[in-house]
Amino acid sequence: MRRKKTDFLWIGVFVVLVAFAIPWFLWADATTWLGLPVWLWWHIGWMALASLAFALFARGAWDRGMNVDPDEVGVDG
Repeated sequence: MRRKKTDFLWIGVFVVLVAFAIPWFLWADATTWLGLPVWLWWHIGWMALASLAFALFARGAWDRGMNVDPDEVGVDG
């Protein structure tokens, strides 16, 4: 059951990442911070968050989803 819970958690994480990847609510905003529009900072931060999420996903869920034994590929865990 734990595996199914984790799978649904990752699905939820990636749905949220995709849903907020484009900041539609900031497009009409002309506010700038450090010389760049706020919507561009949103993209920079969101891509950092997406990279972190993918790194965590690749650490365990990917191998499990692909039926790869972590000992087989030399991953400590």
